[in-house]
Amino acid sequence: MSLLKTIDTNPTFGPRESGPLPERLISGNPAFKTWAQDVARGETVHSGVWEATPGETRSIKGETFEFCHILSGLIEITPEGGEPVVYKAGDSFVMKPGFVGVWKTIETVRKIYVTVS
Repeated sequence: MSLLKTIDTNPTFGPRESGPLPERLISGNPAFKTWAQDVARGETVHSGVWEATPGETRSIKGETFEFCHILSGLIEITPEGGEPVVYKAGDSFVMKPGFVGVWKTIETVRKIYVTVS
């Protein structure tokens, strides 16, 4: 097993398709695609590519740390009690454990993610 992993931003294998939990949906009808590409450290670290169509959902990280790098699209994230922040292609950000807020996909977004639980 190699200790170097390249994340394929345009994977040729099929994604896992899903949607938001009903209790987290705020507006729209967003659809999610996940191309999981690596798991490590006893299933506590995950990485891959994720895509979402427009809509608005509650984002609740719980104990999970997530790094995101936006490949395409446009989103607005509003932390609970905070001001909205807009991210577009080329931007990177981290949502730390305990983060709660609103994730609004304005234009279909594709991102690289790394989560640590």
